[in-house]
Amino acid sequence: MLKKWSTLLGACEMDLRRLTELFENNRQTGHGGIASVCSAHPFVIGAALALSGERAQPALIEATCNQVNQFGGYTGLQPADFAALVRREAEATGFGEGDLLLGGDHLGPQPWRNEPAEEALKRARDLVRAFADAGFEKLHLDCSMRCADDPDVLPDAVVAERAASLASAAEETGARPLYVIGTE
Repeated sequence: MLKKWSTLLGACEMDLRRLTELFENNRQTGHGGIASVCSAHPFVIGAALALSGERAQPALIEATCNQVNQFGGYTGLQPADFAALVRREAEATGFGEGDLLLGGDHLGPQPWRNEPAEEALKRARDLVRAFADAGFEKLHLDCSMRCADDPDVLPDAVVAERAASLASAAEETGARPLYVIGTE
């Protein structure tokens, strides 16, 4: 399993040896990991990067599909804007970009769940493409929520098919991100 993660992480810019060591240590001891900070506030991002730098640890800075999307989300930021903000904060704090991992969290039809599935998923595919184009290396694909014309409970096969569709959209950009699939 660890080899599979190492292969998937091959497209990331960060020092993969250090991240692989974190995974190995966690699997062997149950301790260690990487903190994930999901905020678009420059002070929070800067503080997270400063702390990661002090501890000589990689940083995972993430945005959800409600915070950041191709329409600006509630922050007014599109994925490329968020990536630029995080990279500016990394430069300002002296944090090495090689230790920075950008993540999209719970990417899927959530912001458009009140629309018919076909339209919500079209927007979700555009969303994932925008995250991949902006250089996000970790994409958490979450298609577990129902859309306006879906049954109350989605069959696992539908959720999986939708997640695969989003992964395909990301890879259409030439990106090969690390995927996290599912609700939690």
